[in-house]
Amino acid sequence: CLLLPPAAAATTTTIMADNNDNNSKRRKLDESTTTTIITESQSPLSSLLPPPQLHTIITQYLQDDIPSHFDVGGHVVGNIIQKAELWMKSPGVLAGIPFFNATFDVCGSCQITWHDIAQEGQSYNTASGSNKIKLATVTGPVSHLLRAERTALNTLSRCSGVATLSSQCVQIAKSNNWNGLVAGTRKTTPGFRLVEKYGLLVGGAATHRLDLSQMVMLKDNHVWACGGSIERAVKKARVVSGFSQKIEVECQSLEEALIAAEAGADVVMLDNFEPEQLKKDAKVFKSKFPHVTVEASGGITMETMPEYFSENVDVISQGKLTQGYDCVDFSLKIVH
Repeated sequence: CLLLPPAAAATTTTIMADNNDNNSKRRKLDESTTTTIITESQSPLSSLLPPPQLHTIITQYLQDDIPSHFDVGGHVVGNIIQKAELWMKSPGVLAGIPFFNATFDVCGSCQITWHDIAQEGQSYNTASGSNKIKLATVTGPVSHLLRAERTALNTLSRCSGVATLSSQCVQIAKSNNWNGLVAGTRKTTPGFRLVEKYGLLVGGAATHRLDLSQMVMLKDNHVWACGGSIERAVKKARVVSGFSQKIEVECQSLEEALIAAEAGADVVMLDNFEPEQLKKDAKVFKSKFPHVTVEASGGITMETMPEYFSENVDVISQGKLTQGYDCVDFSLKIVH
């Protein structure tokens, strides 16, 4: 039990329990199988995450936590089967169930049962240190439970933090009857992008592009590096991106946005505009290019976002959704 079990040695059995039968079958634990008992409605977006990719990322997280591959604390407690309970201790939106599950999958030999109250995307506004909410019970060799504990909680707390802030922004948009999309940006934590992008989705926001390959975004540096010609940059990008990729251009003025659209851009970002100027220029732009998406970005926060709402603005993106979120507090405690 000194050694972190190799990911290849663990297999996962997921039981999608009947919503009307929450005492569904349990599977006997063995030394290589992790069983997860959860209803599909409790984690409706989990199928977005391919297990091989998910397990590779989680394995990297665990190797970062145990770089020498020795877990002396795990050796001390041994492999006796015990239970641990997952508690939510601060208000927020629950997100990150697949990452929590995958952490125990990689460590192996555990059974995770999510209780009825646990619903990904649900807000638990009453959770606190004095009013903890039990979400799940994990059973397995105690060394495995403790080995997975911190990585599982880190991903859950951060994913839930992103989802909480995203949900708050989406609710502000709805309460103001704005029908556009609240979106994140590519300003994510290195190595943690998948967790944070997943949190955006659970919170009801759009992910924006997932990486450099998903959509072409020509920022000011790209244009300057092409001699300052937006038209040249767009046309050069179109040659290789073809019909299957959208092209977005970061614009500092209405004139630049019009040039970008004329050159064939699918999306224009009106960057660092004052709210009133943004609304005025977006209206002019949409009158000429009604099918080109208009994104507002640059220094926009949850507090200032309502100032940018307009029928001519399709997307409002905020880097703060994945850069300035507060983590939600969870703990995993051995039952004793």
